[in-house]
Amino acid sequence: MIEIKDLHKSYRTGATSLHVLKGINFSVQEGELVSIMGSSGSGKSTLLNILGMLDEADEGSYTLDGVPIKNLNERIAAKYRNKFLGFIFQSFNLINYKSALDNVALPLYYQGVSRNERMEKSYAYLEKVGLADWAKHLPNELSGGQKQRVAIARALASDPKVLLADEPTGALDTKTSYEVMDLIQGINDEGKTILIVTHEDDIAHMTKRIVNLKDGIILDDSRVQQVRAIENV
Repeated sequence: MIEIKDLHKSYRTGATSLHVLKGINFSVQEGELVSIMGSSGSGKSTLLNILGMLDEADEGSYTLDGVPIKNLNERIAAKYRNKFLGFIFQSFNLINYKSALDNVALPLYYQGVSRNERMEKSYAYLEKVGLADWAKHLPNELSGGQKQRVAIARALASDPKVLLADEPTGALDTKTSYEVMDLIQGINDEGKTILIVTHEDDIAHMTKRIVNLKDGIILDDSRVQQVRAIENV
């Protein structure tokens, strides 16, 4: 599903160059639930941005579902993001003046899906995350956990190949975090490939594999005994 080989990325800062990723080799099979951990400056956000086609590596290769991701202009990158990827963010990134239903429908709008079909699919995904009764509510009428559930429904709406979650529990209390992870585990159980960037060890152990980054290299990549989130709710 994802194949990264000898990935390098540097950023210019004035007269100096900061080498952030230093030869990353990394693959993810369809249906995996993987966490990427690392302290600030480890390169995990840069890696996620490259996986999300928001940035491009200087050297190495990135293949997603058999498609080489390289030298994409913004139009093609946006097309591939909409086709292949769903994003879940720490800050939810919901549009404040749109209802939960309209927020979920947004990726389908960009796919050219008709309004009636968008609304039908979006309502079904809100139902899936337990928020059908909140479909007409605006984000400021929702709790943090509800907002993240809307964001997850939006990420799922376009039926992406991979979900990329950037600190999806970072803005939530412990109980709500575990409820969100229970939902994510359930989506993975259905076969969806999911990558989670997190700095929280308990959240990482709710995945099936932990990749540890430090100073731009992978220190450790291990399969772990998954802790079911529902046992901690």
